[in-house]
Amino acid sequence: MADSTLDDVRRALDRATELEEDEALSVLRTAREDLDALGNDADVDEERRRELVDRVDQRIREVENRDDYDSGLGAAMNPDEDEAP
Repeated sequence: MADSTLDDVRRALDRATELEEDEALSVLRTAREDLDALGNDADVDEERRRELVDRVDQRIREVENRDDYDSGLGAAMNPDEDEAP
């Protein structure tokens, strides 16, 4: 995303929810790089940028950990769930 804006990053974040894991991670990592680049732009709302950084980082963790939850390891990681050992 050349000359990305915060709105572009927000749209990428929304779009990533509809993608398969590999594509979603690619879109999210690109969005994260764009947010890092925007950190040097004095015209960017830093508070809003930080909020998007947090959302993108959280979403990346969710996608990366999706397989763990799908395989049942999620229950072991969340012992309050019924399937916990």
